[in-house]
Amino acid sequence: MLSDVMEDYVKAIYVLQSEEGPPVSTSAIAEYLEKTPPSVTDMLGKLADRGLVDREPYKGVELTPEGEAVALEVVRHHRLLEAFLAEQLDYDWSEVHDEADALEHHISEELERRMAAVLGDPEVDPHGDPIPSADLEPIEETGGSRLVDHEVGDRLVVTRVSDRDDEELEYLADAGVTPGTAIEVVDIAPFGLVTVRTPAGEQGLPEEIAGSIRVEPAPKDDWGNGSDGDRTPNADAT
Repeated sequence: MLSDVMEDYVKAIYVLQSEEGPPVSTSAIAEYLEKTPPSVTDMLGKLADRGLVDREPYKGVELTPEGEAVALEVVRHHRLLEAFLAEQLDYDWSEVHDEADALEHHISEELERRMAAVLGDPEVDPHGDPIPSADLEPIEETGGSRLVDHEVGDRLVVTRVSDRDDEELEYLADAGVTPGTAIEVVDIAPFGLVTVRTPAGEQGLPEEIAGSIRVEPAPKDDWGNGSDGDRTPNADAT
């Protein structure tokens, strides 16, 4: 049996490894978990002793197959809980992350199975993050490219948003920028503001927030002509 803290570390390594690739540095883990580097180093030693990570001196760690299996199970619990809280208990999408963090270590496999059945075995959580299957097969975590890396004129569909910051999620909800939303990049200001056109109108997104949004190219049928002749996302594309 692993402690909750050990599972938190394994999940953090999985997320960071998915975003940046292995190995994951001690400093990145410390920043992600808001821990001191010495405490991270101590825990990584314990995880290595249990065969959950491989350590590369002066570089960082990478999950072993055993560690990845543990991480996938915790991630599945977390994202199923987020979906259940949002869809069945009417939680706002900015509220579910912390609740799922508290519960993910303590649900039974039977509760996991029943939640998945009630939700219709969802493939993604409210933020667009993929939910690992019950057999814990490795999943594709990228979910497209970052909005901040695109250019004016690019027509896109939002696929994922980071769930780490409640205020950012509230901002995006108010702006109408959620997974499934069709957008077009209309301006990139030199001071870091990315302006996008959505079905509800134009929205300015700070560069930091735009960097946390994942997008894919939009299908042509997600776009129509606005009354002024400009291309406008169809409202039913969201």
